[in-house]
Amino acid sequence: MQKILDDINELMAANTDRGKVADYIPQLACVDSNQFGITVVLADGQVFSAGSSAQLFSIQSISKVFTLTMALGKIGDALWSNVGREPSGDAFNSIVQLEHEHGKPRNPFINAGAIAVVDAIMMGHQPKETLAEIVQFVRYIANDSSISIDDKVARSEVETGHRNASLAHFMASFGRIKHLVDCVLGTYYHHCSIAMNCEQLAQAGMFLALDGMHQNSTNRVVSAQRARRINSLMLMCGHYDGSGEFAYRVGLPGKSGVGGGILAIAPGKASIAVWSPGLDSVGNSKLGTEALEILVQQTGWSIFGH
Repeated sequence: MQKILDDINELMAANTDRGKVADYIPQLACVDSNQFGITVVLADGQVFSAGSSAQLFSIQSISKVFTLTMALGKIGDALWSNVGREPSGDAFNSIVQLEHEHGKPRNPFINAGAIAVVDAIMMGHQPKETLAEIVQFVRYIANDSSISIDDKVARSEVETGHRNASLAHFMASFGRIKHLVDCVLGTYYHHCSIAMNCEQLAQAGMFLALDGMHQNSTNRVVSAQRARRINSLMLMCGHYDGSGEFAYRVGLPGKSGVGGGILAIAPGKASIAVWSPGLDSVGNSKLGTEALEILVQQTGWSIFGH
Protein backbone atom coordinates (compact mmCIF):
# COMPACT_ATOMS: atom_id res chain seq x y z
CA MET A 1 0.00 0.00 0.00
CA GLN A 2 2.81 2.43 0.85
CA LYS A 3 4.41 1.81 -2.54
CA ILE A 4 1.07 2.46 -4.32
CA LEU A 5 0.66 5.78 -2.46
CA ASP A 6 4.27 6.84 -3.06
CA ASP A 7 3.86 6.12 -6.78
CA ILE A 8 0.59 8.09 -6.90
CA ASN A 9 2.27 10.99 -5.09
CA GLU A 10 5.09 11.01 -7.65
CA LEU A 11 2.65 10.96 -10.55
CA MET A 12 0.66 13.84 -9.06
CA ALA A 13 3.81 15.89 -8.42
CA ALA A 14 4.70 15.58 -12.11
CA ASN A 15 1.19 16.56 -13.26
CA THR A 16 1.14 20.09 -14.70
CA ASP A 17 -2.62 20.38 -15.23
CA ARG A 18 -3.64 20.89 -11.61
CA GLY A 19 -7.05 22.60 -11.94
CA LYS A 20 -7.91 25.95 -10.42
CA VAL A 21 -8.25 26.84 -6.73
CA ALA A 22 -11.64 28.13 -5.50
CA ASP A 23 -11.33 31.90 -5.69
CA TYR A 24 -14.84 32.99 -4.71
CA ILE A 25 -13.93 32.44 -1.05
CA PRO A 26 -10.94 34.80 -0.63
CA GLN A 27 -9.31 32.71 2.10
CA LEU A 28 -9.24 29.64 -0.20
CA ALA A 29 -7.89 31.63 -3.15
CA CYS A 30 -4.48 31.99 -1.49
CA VAL A 31 -3.81 28.26 -1.02
CA ASP A 32 -0.81 26.92 -2.96
CA SER A 33 -2.12 24.58 -5.67
CA ASN A 34 1.14 22.62 -5.87
CA GLN A 35 0.20 20.51 -2.85
CA PHE A 36 -1.12 16.97 -2.84
CA GLY A 37 -1.74 14.61 0.05
CA ILE A 38 -3.31 11.17 0.46
CA THR A 39 -4.05 8.89 3.42
CA VAL A 40 -5.53 5.39 3.46
CA VAL A 41 -6.76 3.87 6.73
CA LEU A 42 -7.40 0.14 6.38
CA ALA A 43 -10.17 -1.72 8.21
CA ASP A 44 -7.57 -3.23 10.58
CA GLY A 45 -6.41 0.25 11.62
CA GLN A 46 -3.19 0.43 9.58
CA VAL A 47 -2.52 3.95 8.25
CA PHE A 48 -0.59 4.78 5.07
CA SER A 49 0.12 8.32 3.83
CA ALA A 50 2.05 10.17 1.14
CA GLY A 51 2.63 13.80 0.15
CA SER A 52 1.23 16.69 2.19
CA SER A 53 -1.05 14.42 4.20
CA ALA A 54 -0.40 16.31 7.46
CA GLN A 55 -1.21 19.74 5.97
CA LEU A 56 -4.45 21.22 7.32
CA PHE A 57 -7.04 22.34 4.77
CA SER A 58 -10.63 23.56 4.82
CA ILE A 59 -12.90 20.51 4.51
CA GLN A 60 -15.81 22.64 3.26
CA SER A 61 -18.64 20.41 1.95
CA ILE A 62 -17.11 17.18 3.23
CA SER A 63 -18.47 18.35 6.60
CA LYS A 64 -21.97 17.76 5.19
CA VAL A 65 -21.43 13.99 5.61
CA PHE A 66 -20.96 14.54 9.35
CA THR A 67 -23.91 16.91 9.79
CA LEU A 68 -26.13 14.51 7.80
CA THR A 69 -25.05 11.68 10.13
CA MET A 70 -25.94 13.84 13.16
CA ALA A 71 -29.31 14.89 11.71
CA LEU A 72 -30.30 11.27 11.04
CA GLY A 73 -29.27 10.43 14.60
CA LYS A 74 -31.44 13.22 16.01
CA ILE A 75 -34.60 13.07 13.91
CA GLY A 76 -34.19 9.94 11.78
CA ASP A 77 -36.23 9.65 8.61
CA ALA A 78 -38.26 12.77 9.46
CA LEU A 79 -35.32 14.60 7.84
CA TRP A 80 -36.50 13.47 4.40
CA SER A 81 -39.69 15.52 4.59
CA ASN A 82 -37.54 18.63 4.06
CA VAL A 83 -34.60 17.23 2.05
CA GLY A 84 -34.66 14.89 -0.96
CA ARG A 85 -32.39 11.97 -1.82
CA GLU A 86 -31.90 12.46 -5.55
CA PRO A 87 -28.89 13.73 -7.51
CA SER A 88 -29.45 17.35 -8.53
CA GLY A 89 -27.70 17.61 -11.89
CA ASP A 90 -27.25 21.31 -11.12
CA ALA A 91 -24.41 23.32 -9.62
CA PHE A 92 -23.98 22.97 -5.84
CA ASN A 93 -25.29 26.49 -5.23
CA SER A 94 -28.14 26.49 -7.78
CA ILE A 95 -31.46 28.11 -6.91
CA VAL A 96 -33.36 26.95 -10.03
CA GLN A 97 -34.51 23.60 -8.69
CA LEU A 98 -35.66 25.03 -5.38
CA GLU A 99 -38.20 27.14 -7.18
CA HIS A 100 -39.63 24.20 -9.14
CA GLU A 101 -39.73 21.96 -6.08
CA HIS A 102 -41.27 24.37 -3.56
CA GLY A 103 -38.16 25.02 -1.53
CA LYS A 104 -37.27 21.34 -0.96
CA PRO A 105 -33.61 20.74 -1.84
CA ARG A 106 -32.79 17.65 -3.91
CA ASN A 107 -30.25 16.13 -1.50
CA PRO A 108 -28.31 16.87 1.71
CA PHE A 109 -25.01 17.55 -0.07
CA ILE A 110 -25.87 20.52 -2.27
CA ASN A 111 -25.69 23.81 -0.35
CA ALA A 112 -29.46 24.25 0.04
CA GLY A 113 -29.79 20.70 1.36
CA ALA A 114 -26.94 21.12 3.82
CA ILE A 115 -28.47 24.38 5.09
CA ALA A 116 -31.75 22.48 5.69
CA VAL A 117 -29.78 19.77 7.54
CA VAL A 118 -28.22 22.41 9.83
CA ASP A 119 -31.70 23.75 10.56
CA ALA A 120 -32.75 20.21 11.53
CA ILE A 121 -29.88 19.66 13.99
CA MET A 122 -30.12 23.06 15.72
CA MET A 123 -33.25 22.04 17.65
CA GLY A 124 -33.77 25.47 19.19
CA HIS A 125 -30.11 25.91 20.18
CA GLN A 126 -27.83 28.83 19.39
CA PRO A 127 -25.17 28.54 16.64
CA LYS A 128 -22.36 28.34 19.22
CA GLU A 129 -23.94 25.34 20.97
CA THR A 130 -24.71 23.57 17.70
CA LEU A 131 -21.18 24.16 16.40
CA ALA A 132 -19.67 22.85 19.62
CA GLU A 133 -21.75 19.70 19.12
CA ILE A 134 -20.67 19.31 15.47
CA VAL A 135 -16.95 19.78 16.29
CA GLN A 136 -17.29 17.38 19.24
CA PHE A 137 -18.82 14.75 16.95
CA VAL A 138 -16.06 15.13 14.33
CA ARG A 139 -13.39 14.88 17.04
CA TYR A 140 -15.06 11.73 18.36
CA ILE A 141 -15.27 9.88 15.04
CA ALA A 142 -11.73 10.98 14.07
CA ASN A 143 -10.40 10.17 17.55
CA ASP A 144 -8.61 13.53 17.58
CA SER A 145 -9.42 16.32 20.02
CA SER A 146 -7.26 18.89 18.17
CA ILE A 147 -9.72 19.36 15.26
CA SER A 148 -11.19 22.86 15.13
CA ILE A 149 -12.77 25.55 12.97
CA ASP A 150 -10.62 27.95 10.91
CA ASP A 151 -12.12 31.31 11.88
CA LYS A 152 -10.46 33.16 9.00
CA VAL A 153 -12.13 30.90 6.45
CA ALA A 154 -15.46 31.20 8.30
CA ARG A 155 -15.26 35.01 8.21
CA SER A 156 -14.36 34.85 4.53
CA GLU A 157 -17.46 32.72 3.89
CA VAL A 158 -19.77 34.99 5.86
CA GLU A 159 -18.57 38.02 3.89
CA THR A 160 -19.12 36.38 0.48
CA GLY A 161 -22.11 34.13 1.22
CA HIS A 162 -24.81 36.06 -0.64
CA ARG A 163 -25.86 33.09 -2.76
CA ASN A 164 -26.18 30.81 0.28
CA ALA A 165 -28.19 33.51 2.07
CA SER A 166 -30.51 33.63 -0.96
CA LEU A 167 -30.98 29.85 -0.85
CA ALA A 168 -31.77 29.93 2.88
CA HIS A 169 -34.25 32.81 2.62
CA PHE A 170 -35.90 31.15 -0.36
CA MET A 171 -36.41 27.92 1.62
CA ALA A 172 -37.66 29.93 4.59
CA SER A 173 -40.26 31.55 2.34
CA PHE A 174 -41.71 28.04 1.82
CA GLY A 175 -41.68 27.38 5.57
CA ARG A 176 -38.84 24.87 5.22
CA ILE A 177 -36.48 26.61 7.69
CA LYS A 178 -37.56 26.74 11.34
CA HIS A 179 -34.76 28.79 12.96
CA LEU A 180 -33.64 32.36 12.25
CA VAL A 181 -32.00 32.30 8.83
CA ASP A 182 -28.90 34.19 10.04
CA CYS A 183 -28.37 31.68 12.85
CA VAL A 184 -28.67 28.74 10.44
CA LEU A 185 -26.27 30.38 7.97
CA GLY A 186 -23.72 31.23 10.66
CA THR A 187 -23.70 27.60 11.78
CA TYR A 188 -23.44 26.39 8.19
CA TYR A 189 -20.49 28.66 7.27
CA HIS A 190 -18.60 27.65 10.38
CA HIS A 191 -19.03 23.88 10.02
CA CYS A 192 -17.83 24.16 6.41
CA SER A 193 -14.73 25.90 7.80
CA ILE A 194 -13.53 22.97 9.91
CA ALA A 195 -9.83 22.40 9.16
CA MET A 196 -8.46 18.87 8.93
CA ASN A 197 -5.62 17.03 7.25
CA CYS A 198 -5.84 13.84 5.19
CA GLU A 199 -4.96 11.65 8.15
CA GLN A 200 -7.67 13.11 10.38
CA LEU A 201 -10.26 13.04 7.59
CA ALA A 202 -9.58 9.42 6.65
CA GLN A 203 -9.92 8.46 10.34
CA ALA A 204 -13.21 10.39 10.57
CA GLY A 205 -14.64 8.40 7.67
CA MET A 206 -13.81 4.99 9.16
CA PHE A 207 -17.24 4.43 10.69
CA LEU A 208 -18.67 4.44 7.15
CA ALA A 209 -16.18 1.76 6.09
CA LEU A 210 -16.91 -0.34 9.19
CA ASP A 211 -20.71 -0.68 8.91
CA GLY A 212 -21.27 2.17 11.36
CA MET A 213 -18.87 1.03 14.10
CA HIS A 214 -16.44 3.40 15.82
CA GLN A 215 -12.95 2.34 14.77
CA ASN A 216 -11.31 2.31 18.22
CA SER A 217 -14.07 0.96 20.40
CA THR A 218 -17.04 -1.35 20.46
CA ASN A 219 -19.35 1.68 20.17
CA ARG A 220 -21.66 2.09 17.24
CA VAL A 221 -21.72 5.54 15.59
CA VAL A 222 -24.74 4.64 13.44
CA SER A 223 -26.57 1.44 12.54
CA ALA A 224 -25.15 -0.68 9.72
CA GLN A 225 -28.18 0.16 7.59
CA ARG A 226 -27.70 3.90 8.13
CA ALA A 227 -23.98 3.67 7.27
CA ARG A 228 -24.93 1.97 3.99
CA ARG A 229 -27.51 4.63 3.24
CA ILE A 230 -25.09 7.49 3.90
CA ASN A 231 -22.60 5.75 1.58
CA SER A 232 -25.26 5.42 -1.14
CA LEU A 233 -26.05 9.14 -0.92
CA MET A 234 -22.33 9.91 -1.17
CA LEU A 235 -22.08 7.77 -4.30
CA MET A 236 -25.08 9.42 -5.97
CA CYS A 237 -24.76 13.01 -4.79
CA GLY A 238 -21.34 13.53 -3.18
CA HIS A 239 -19.71 15.28 -6.12
CA TYR A 240 -22.50 17.65 -7.15
CA ASP A 241 -23.13 17.49 -10.88
CA GLY A 242 -19.87 15.51 -11.27
CA SER A 243 -21.23 12.62 -9.16
CA GLY A 244 -21.94 10.37 -12.14
CA GLU A 245 -18.47 10.99 -13.54
CA PHE A 246 -16.88 10.19 -10.15
CA ALA A 247 -18.90 6.96 -9.80
CA TYR A 248 -17.92 6.03 -13.35
CA ARG A 249 -14.20 6.72 -12.88
CA VAL A 250 -13.64 5.79 -9.23
CA GLY A 251 -16.61 3.63 -8.22
CA LEU A 252 -16.58 4.52 -4.53
CA PRO A 253 -18.89 6.56 -2.30
CA GLY A 254 -17.18 9.93 -1.95
CA LYS A 255 -17.72 13.51 -0.83
CA SER A 256 -15.76 16.43 -2.18
CA GLY A 257 -15.24 19.95 -0.91
CA VAL A 258 -14.13 23.11 -2.71
CA GLY A 259 -11.11 23.22 -0.39
CA GLY A 260 -9.76 20.42 -2.60
CA GLY A 261 -10.41 17.50 -0.29
CA ILE A 262 -12.24 14.26 -1.07
CA LEU A 263 -13.28 11.62 1.45
CA ALA A 264 -13.85 8.23 -0.24
CA ILE A 265 -15.11 5.03 1.37
CA ALA A 266 -14.30 1.47 0.32
CA PRO A 267 -16.93 -0.35 2.44
CA GLY A 268 -15.40 -3.07 4.61
CA LYS A 269 -11.91 -2.21 3.36
CA ALA A 270 -10.73 1.36 3.90
CA SER A 271 -11.40 5.05 4.36
CA ILE A 272 -9.39 7.30 2.03
CA ALA A 273 -8.77 11.04 2.11
CA VAL A 274 -7.06 12.97 -0.68
CA TRP A 275 -6.35 16.66 -0.94
CA SER A 276 -5.19 18.87 -3.77
CA PRO A 277 -6.63 22.39 -3.90
CA GLY A 278 -6.93 22.77 -7.70
CA LEU A 279 -10.51 22.06 -8.81
CA ASP A 280 -12.04 20.84 -12.07
CA SER A 281 -14.87 22.68 -13.85
CA VAL A 282 -17.59 21.40 -11.48
CA GLY A 283 -15.70 22.15 -8.25
CA ASN A 284 -14.09 18.79 -7.40
CA SER A 285 -10.37 18.25 -6.77
CA LYS A 286 -8.77 17.49 -10.13
CA LEU A 287 -5.72 15.60 -8.88
CA GLY A 288 -7.69 14.12 -5.99
CA THR A 289 -10.07 12.44 -8.43
CA GLU A 290 -7.20 11.22 -10.63
CA ALA A 291 -5.37 9.82 -7.60
CA LEU A 292 -8.45 7.92 -6.41
CA GLU A 293 -8.98 6.53 -9.90
CA ILE A 294 -5.41 5.12 -9.90
CA LEU A 295 -5.75 3.82 -6.31
CA VAL A 296 -8.92 1.89 -7.18
CA GLN A 297 -7.31 0.43 -10.31
CA GLN A 298 -4.36 -0.76 -8.21
CA THR A 299 -6.44 -2.18 -5.33
CA GLY A 300 -9.61 -3.37 -7.08
CA TRP A 301 -11.67 -1.55 -4.43
CA SER A 302 -14.45 -0.31 -6.72
CA ILE A 303 -17.82 -1.29 -5.25
CA PHE A 304 -18.74 -2.54 -8.71
CA GLY A 305 -16.11 -5.31 -8.59
CA HIS A 306 -12.75 -5.78 -10.29
